[in-house]
Amino acid sequence: MNTSTAIGVRRAGADDLDALAPLFDAYRQFYAQPSDPGRARKFLAERIARDESVLLLAEHAGVAAGFVQLYPIFSSVRTGRIWTLNDLFVAPHARRLGVARTLLRSACEHGRATGALGLQLETTPSNQSAQALYRSEGWQDGDTLWFHHDLSDTKPMERA
Repeated sequence: MNTSTAIGVRRAGADDLDALAPLFDAYRQFYAQPSDPGRARKFLAERIARDESVLLLAEHAGVAAGFVQLYPIFSSVRTGRIWTLNDLFVAPHARRLGVARTLLRSACEHGRATGALGLQLETTPSNQSAQALYRSEGWQDGDTLWFHHDLSDTKPMERA
């Protein structure tokens, strides 16, 4: 790991959209979405303007190197906030420099600073390298199952 140049992480704002949008577009392409820089920029701009997420931007040698995006949720059972780490991406030029690890640690620092009960994330079963990183940083497999229901179809659900 090259540690000769420090990795800086800070909360991103609207002034950072030029740096964030290409990273977010590349992140979406990683998950088999077509490239659409305008859509990426608009999505991030809306999250920032509406204060719906926290974006942490990593920089290495003065260049945008990666980001993490956190969304707040609340646990009724535990009666407190939990941050969902929904997006983590490191630009190809910055991989193997410790950017992802630094972003994960910064996300945890943000969680502590906001009094959160914890952070959660999900990843695909095939993403073994990410899983190894998460485990090395103290993340644990949960004792619950996550389910999802796709609402993106165009036909309405039938009612019984």
